[in-house]
Parts: sequence; C-alpha cells; structure tokens
Amino acid sequence: MNRFSLLIKYEIILLISLFFCSHKINATEVDYGSILIITSYNPDTRSTAENISTFVDEYKKRDGKLSVLVESMNVQNLSELHLWKNRMRDILSKYKEKTPSIIILLGQESWAAFLSQESSFVKNIPVICGMVSSKTVMLPDSIPFDTKEWNPENKDVIDDFHDFNIIGGFVYDYRIRKNLCLIKDLYPETKNIYFLSDNSFGGVVMQSSLRRFMNTYNGVNVYYIDGRKLSFLDVSEKIRPLGKEDCVLVGTWRIDRTENYVLKNTSSMFCDVNPTVPTFSLSSSSFGSWAVGGYMPKYRNVGRDIADLALNYLTDKTRYKKAIHFISNEYSFDSKRMSQLNIKVDSLPNNSVIINQEPTFYQKYKNVFYALLSIFISLIVIIIIAFYYILKINKLKRNLELSAVELVSAKERAEESNKLKSSFLANMSHEIRTPLNAIVGFSSVLTTENVSKHEKEEFSEIIHKNSDMLLHIINDILDFSRMESGKIKFEFVESDIVGICKTALSTVEYANRTKAIFRFESNLESFIMNTDQQRLRQVLINLLSNAAKFTREGEILLSLNVEEKKKITIFVKDTGCGVPKEKKDFIFKRFEKLNEFSQGTGLGLAICRLIVENFGGRIWLDTYYVDGAKFVLEIPIS
Repeated sequence: MNRFSLLIKYEIILLISLFFCSHKINATEVDYGSILIITSYNPDTRSTAENISTFVDEYKKRDGKLSVLVESMNVQNLSELHLWKNRMRDILSKYKEKTPSIIILLGQESWAAFLSQESSFVKNIPVICGMVSSKTVMLPDSIPFDTKEWNPENKDVIDDFHDFNIIGGFVYDYRIRKNLCLIKDLYPETKNIYFLSDNSFGGVVMQSSLRRFMNTYNGVNVYYIDGRKLSFLDVSEKIRPLGKEDCVLVGTWRIDRTENYVLKNTSSMFCDVNPTVPTFSLSSSSFGSWAVGGYMPKYRNVGRDIADLALNYLTDKTRYKKAIHFISNEYSFDSKRMSQLNIKVDSLPNNSVIINQEPTFYQKYKNVFYALLSIFISLIVIIIIAFYYILKINKLKRNLELSAVELVSAKERAEESNKLKSSFLANMSHEIRTPLNAIVGFSSVLTTENVSKHEKEEFSEIIHKNSDMLLHIINDILDFSRMESGKIKFEFVESDIVGICKTALSTVEYANRTKAIFRFESNLESFIMNTDQQRLRQVLINLLSNAAKFTREGEILLSLNVEEKKKITIFVKDTGCGVPKEKKDFIFKRFEKLNEFSQGTGLGLAICRLIVENFGGRIWLDTYYVDGAKFVLEIPIS
C-alpha cells in the first residue's frame, strides 16, 4: 500500500468521525470561545479519530457550550520533519484574533511541534495533551537536514516546559529502567541490549530517551538497530547472529528506511530469523508475535478523560489544579513465546498479564460443558420433581391409610363410647334412682301420723345416708368431667402428708360399716411437702372406700414411705376379694366396675388416676399381691 492510498484512508476515517461529532472544521468559521483540537494525523489515525469522537460525545453530554474545532498537521513521514514546526505555526496563526479557550494536542508530532514554538502568544494558551509520550524532543528549524543522523536531546514534559501553559494531559511513560531490570532478572547473563526503533518520530523519541537513560546506567552494552538507516531485510541480518548474551528491546517498529509501512507480521519474520534471542517491548510493538513481554502502557481511549479536564478547567479556572496523568503500565507476557524461551510463570513479576495462553480443557469445551450441564440440571430438576410427586403421592397414600385406620379406630371408640354411654346412663339411672327412691319413700312415710318417734329417727337417718350417697355420685361425675376438661385448678400448699393420711383413714373407718381393721403404717411422725391436700385426701378416701367396699373382714392397711426425699410412696392394701385378672387392665378407665350390682359410678379410680397424674406421679395395681388388692401411688416431692 503506497503513501497516497494510506493518506486517503486516514482522511476518510477522520472526516467520518468529524461528521458524527457535528462540529465546524473550517478555520474561516471560527467563533469566539472555542476548543481547538490539533492532531498529528499520523499512522495511528484511527485511534485519533476515536479519541476525538469520544471527547465530543462526552463534552456534548455534559452540556459543553463552546464549539469544537479540529485542525490536522497532515504528518506523513519523518523526512518532512523540518516542515512540522512551520505547519503548527501556520495553524496557530489563524487563531491569533480569536484565541481558543483551550488547545488539545493529540499525537507525538503535533505535541512536539507545539512545544517547539517560541511565540509568547502560543505559550500562554491553555493546552491539554493526549496520545503522547512523557518524553519528547524539540523540532529543528525549516532548513532541510538528514534525519538519519539526527540524535536530538531528550526533554521531559513535566520538568522542561514550565514556560508553557500546560493545564493537564494523559501521557505514556515508557519505563526503560523497569524493562532493563526485567531483562536482567529473567536473563542474568545478558551483556548486550540491541534496541530496535523504526523510521518514525516515535522511534526517534524512544531512542533519545534510551540514550539519555544510559548515561546514568551501567551493567549492559546498548547497540542501536535504527530503522531510519536499515530496511526490514537489513534488520533481519542484524538479528540473525545474536547469541546467549544478547537481548533485543523493541521501541517501535512500523516504518523502515524505505518509508513504507511494514506489515505487523514482519515481527514474526524476525522471530523466524532468530527464535532463541529474548525480545522485549517498551510499547507493545511486536508484542504477541515476537516480543516475549515487557513493562508497557495499558493503551486506552483518553477522549472522555480529556473532556473531563477541559470542563473542569472551563467551569472554575481559579480553583483548577494542573495535572499531567500518566497512563498506568503493567507487566505483559506472551505465553507462546514464554514456552519457546522456557520462561516459567513463577519467575514473572507479581500481577503479570499473560496473553495467548493455551486454552484449558474447560475453555476448549466450555459450550459443550454448559450444554451437558444444562441437560444434567434439567434431568436433576425432573428427577427432583418426580421424587417430589412420588413422595407426595406416598404421603397422601399413607395419610389415607392412617385416616382409614383412624376412622376405624374412631368408629370403634364411638361404638365403645356409645356402649359406655348406654352403660353409664343405665348405671347412673340405677345408682341415682336407688337413693332417690329411699329419700322419696321414707320422706313420704315421715309425713304419716301413725309413725313412732323411734321410726322417724331411723327413717331420717336412712334419708340422710341416701342423700350423702346421691351427693357423692353427683360429685364424682362433676369432678371427673372437670378434670378431663382441665377446668379444675390445683392449689399446692405446704401440707403434712402424715396428717392427711390419718384423716382419710379415720373418715373412711367412721363412714363404712365393715368388720375389717383399719391400720396406718409409717415411720414418720410428720412430713411436709407442697401438694393439694384436698385432692390427695380425695384419692386416699376413694382407695380406702373401695377397699372397705370389698373387704368384709380382715385388714385394710394405709402405708406411707419417703424415698431419699425425692418421692413419696403410698399404698392401700386390703384382704378382700381382690381384682380379677381380666379386670386389672380396665379398672382405671371410666365407668368400669368390678361388680355391676355394687353401688358406685365406676369413676373413683379414674378420678384417682387423673389427680395423681396432675401431681406428676403415677398410680397402679400391684399384681404381685395375691391376698386381696394393693394400689400403689408415687408422687414426686417438689
């Protein structure tokens, strides 16, 4: 591709960018108060156009009011170097009457041409730079000279240009020391550094920077492979014989002495010429094809950042702080070249970036992996859903089976309850009718006139006993009902258990007519504990009354023992008829009676069980006792 076609290409790119920016580029249409962008229009024109476009977008988005104008120096090659200073002077002269508020310089050539100006008018204009190096050189006057022998003095943008009104910028800092130290760390045997630079202004600046640095650095010999004097083939011949003590450091490589733009793959050809020579890069040139790595800038679009600087300056010039921002650098390495040169990853500096790495198994088959994973997850989800419904169906089935069992059980309980109810009603009607008949009958007899005084006393006593019996029946029914529903409150107070036992024994002994001897047995004179004495007495009276009912003669024993102050044990033992084996499992149920023809509701033992359970204890029939019946209850001491 010749220079003319390249020039046409870059002009088209720039014009398209400026069209989308929708700003004036004609110098004759300058308005007062403007931002002037001056570009080098060098081979990196695409990046220049992108930076301008980004700048204008950000400036408009934040309501920038000034018009944005663009001028280009139309730089083509290094041989016209002597013209650049005058081109910059001509551009700036057009704005003497209407001085721009800010000048933005993009590219090394325009930056150097501006800093080479000597006019006080130029030096007073606020200027921002971008896409430039932190180091530069002054341009010569317009007299033609041989660029091949030009070795200008290197200058620093921060230290050497205090007479210019530089309000900020974004610059690349090519760290030569970092790269030389990296070379020595990875290749300690290196004695000779061959610095490759091309036939461009950037190459001249980098070579000048290295010459200045080497004035203060010892340890290696530096030789310059200069693209201003050599063609691509000449450079290949210079590289071919390099050996183990040699290393190549690339500054930039795009143009050789023929002033033709060399293709990027020429770096790969250098690698083919001498694949064993270690090659590093200052600027990412040749990186990824020939250079194994280096400490180089992280190139990026700075248009938005420049817009931010310009807006901050225009908003409040008095409080604005001038600042040159250095584009950050990083260690970058090419995995393929590392493998060829046998450089291990653990020998690299921390936080190094590695490109061209061989994809891992996962990276190679990532799409297949995700497809299989999605299928696997889908199967798992389907299996989980299936298991969920299977478990749900089984649960429903078990619930139905349990419900069926519960229905059968409920039916049986209902039938049993119905039988118990019928039995209870028949029993209660009989139990209640018996004392009522006696009360009604003898009450009517008392009203007749032919009853003697002795008979009246006897009839009154019968009425009194039957009234007590009726009251006892009704109390049992009410007590059991309230206990089962939890409506009875127990009142626990400190009580003498020995006294309660003796009172209950005396009460039953007095009320019941039996020939059996009542006896109390305990090794304690008294024992105090918290309990509901009324309910405990009720339990003992019920047990003693049952014993008296079924023991016509013999002995009824009430015994009290205290076991290690943890619980009390009370038992009532008689020498009566005892409890039939077929009844022993039912006697604590409600409405159960040993003798259907004996008086009673069949609730006494059921009431005893409920009371003792509310005490936190238990009551049972001692089946090992065969001389009658023996009921035992245990109550914890609280």
